Amino acid sequence: MRSKGNKISIIGAGFVGSTTAFALMTSGLTSEIVIVDINKDKAEGEAMDLAHGVSFVRPIEISAGEYADTKDSDIVIITAGVGQKPGQTRLDCISRNLAIFKTIIPEVVKFSPNSILLVVSNPVDILTYITYKLSGFPSNRVIGSGTVLDTSRFKYLLGKHFEIDARNIHTYIMGEHGDSEIATWSLTSIAGMNIDEYCHICTEKCNGEIKFDIYEEVKDSAYTIIKKKGATYYAVALAIRRIVEAILSNEKSILTVSSLLKGEYGIEDIYMGVPTIIGRDGVKQILDVKLSEDENTKLFESSKVLKAVIEDSKI
Repeated sequence: MRSKGNKISIIGAGFVGSTTAFALMTSGLTSEIVIVDINKDKAEGEAMDLAHGVSFVRPIEISAGEYADTKDSDIVIITAGVGQKPGQTRLDCISRNLAIFKTIIPEVVKFSPNSILLVVSNPVDILTYITYKLSGFPSNRVIGSGTVLDTSRFKYLLGKHFEIDARNIHTYIMGEHGDSEIATWSLTSIAGMNIDEYCHICTEKCNGEIKFDIYEEVKDSAYTIIKKKGATYYAVALAIRRIVEAILSNEKSILTVSSLLKGEYGIEDIYMGVPTIIGRDGVKQILDVKLSEDENTKLFESSKVLKAVIEDSKI
């Protein structure tokens, strides 16, 4: 019998899916987690390993199952697909993952027609758009992890450079979760001061190259990690946990999830990471924040990159 509370299903028991299950298990946000994977033994092994630790956390049911076992999920997190290999961009993963999603989404929708779909697989913006089209769900209930992780990387590197708590830095990475993403320096603030004011008043660590160097490190972070250890999963699992927390707690928090743009920033019919108010029904509102002219141009160029991929994929 299902326990009272929130039910989350995770499609994909790879590095990201299993680490996400662990992050959610320890968060106390949900009372039930179901893991589904084409490799049933892998899903069962992950569920068993996690379940053996339930005496250390708040009451929770953890199991592996079929799509039917995901019935009536509040949130379905999709991490399944072919991962990025060393030397590949996220967009290189599209063709095989498109085929995989065509088998996953109809099954998910059949058993959880009222759920929120949270796409994490890469290329996340493209696959979130595909999920939106395949599911028939309203756009507010189909979101991607977007640039939530990229924004965290950005804050971490700024905090490290300026030797301050990353949580006191307010900024965003926007656009594609990938090579065309942009750093919103015009929105970056510390203690109510924009980044240039903070540099002038509080620190001498602001040479002309610092913005370029930090942005490049953010953009290349995944490539570096994949080269060194094969995959990224800890920080992305925490980013997913944060998005789930905002949804289930109806926080109305602002996160740069991948949302469907309908004219915001002059961009139509594409999913991108932009500041979005998130609550119990998913997307509450997309914020059309004021960017610099250069940032607006780069965001539009990022959208063109994604649109070109969609057109080439004949979605």
